[in-house]
Amino acid sequence: MLKKGDKFVDFELVNTDLKKIKLSEHLNGKVALVFYPGAFTSVCEKELCSFRDMIAKFNNINAKVFGISVDSPFSNKAFAEKNHLSFDLLSDFGGKVSEKYGGIHKNFIGIENYTVSKRAVYIIDENGTIIYDWVSDDPGKEPLYDEIEKILEQ
Repeated sequence: MLKKGDKFVDFELVNTDLKKIKLSEHLNGKVALVFYPGAFTSVCEKELCSFRDMIAKFNNINAKVFGISVDSPFSNKAFAEKNHLSFDLLSDFGGKVSEKYGGIHKNFIGIENYTVSKRAVYIIDENGTIIYDWVSDDPGKEPLYDEIEKILEQ
């Protein structure tokens, strides 16, 4: 699991339009990676809508947000449309990127082979260094939005 001070691990995932997004191509400012367990769940909806509501501030400081889950791009697209999300949701089908960053929940809620991303937030600076990490083993716990906003504005 990556921590503050580590170099980022590059990846390429597809967004809701099936376009490949490579992280290293977006490091011209700070990048927030927001890992969430599942589209259309109440806590994930609240979390991503909170980021949606902060996005104007992020745009003013040249910061990007990417939501990442193991959901399919089709589920993510419907989730983004329902919640009017203006940032990319990326599909980490299989959980390989999630596992490298914040980790995954295996056999989630007692269902064999049901794997989801742990709720996690990473902020990476323009040099590719992780400057903030927050990971929760409790999928019902939300990140500290004020803390994230402060790190992005520095």
